[in-house]
Amino acid sequence: MDQPGDGASFNPASKLDGVSRRQTKQIESQSRPSAALIHETIRAEGEQELERRWWAIVLSGLAAGLSMGLSLIVQGEFHALISDEATRRMVAPLGYTVGFLVVVLGRQQLFTENTLTPMLPLLHNRDLGTLGSVIKLWGLVLASNIAGTWAVGSVLAHTSIFEPRIVGAFVDLSRHTIEGTFATTLVRAIFAGWLIALMAWLLPAVKGSRPHLVVVMTYVVALGQFAHIIAGSVECAFLVQSGLASLSQYASDFFIPTLLGNILGGTTLVALLNYGQVAPEIDDHRE
Repeated sequence: MDQPGDGASFNPASKLDGVSRRQTKQIESQSRPSAALIHETIRAEGEQELERRWWAIVLSGLAAGLSMGLSLIVQGEFHALISDEATRRMVAPLGYTVGFLVVVLGRQQLFTENTLTPMLPLLHNRDLGTLGSVIKLWGLVLASNIAGTWAVGSVLAHTSIFEPRIVGAFVDLSRHTIEGTFATTLVRAIFAGWLIALMAWLLPAVKGSRPHLVVVMTYVVALGQFAHIIAGSVECAFLVQSGLASLSQYASDFFIPTLLGNILGGTTLVALLNYGQVAPEIDDHRE
């Protein structure tokens, strides 16, 4: 199979007759990456992730969990400092994007991105060995992400580094993680999983505009109060350690429906559907 960047299989100018070499280069520079090229770029990243040492994955996942604490912290600052409700509703979600910016641009391991990236090697190889590697990667990333979120939640709950009004904002922002029914949280989580995995799918195509893409997609997640397993875990862990929620609420009201929804949104709506649109082309190149 031709690899991305190897040549004509992904070259739009190759479909045109009577095009000079100079015109071909101009077309290549102006053309958007094809779906097949995006697929192969992400699949290559997925193969690399599956080959990483376990301790490197754990450290990267722990860093991501800690970094996601910035989403609650900055959003809480905005929430506390803006008095007008309408303005607060529009502006505060911008703070939510900060943690994602750090994680994505820092190439830290985030579970919801991993619902897409290693899935493409699995769909490509379709063997038990790859399935086992994906499950191992998911388990390591999820466990280390959650450990990081609980560490941040502990600091926010048991220290006085933030003013009482900021802590009050943390409480206000975090309550939504346990207030919905199982079905409501599940659907909200499907939307979040879809948006974050879609962001991961689009990142190879935008190059220099990656920060803008991250901000836009994660702003929508915050604005819609969609349930994200890692960002939400910071919030819910903070409630638990502040005595405002129980461990059983964390598990049943937040963790289980959010995890299921994120996996469904990421794998089904993005990995499977986006893979489906390029599968015939990919299979043709295999032959």
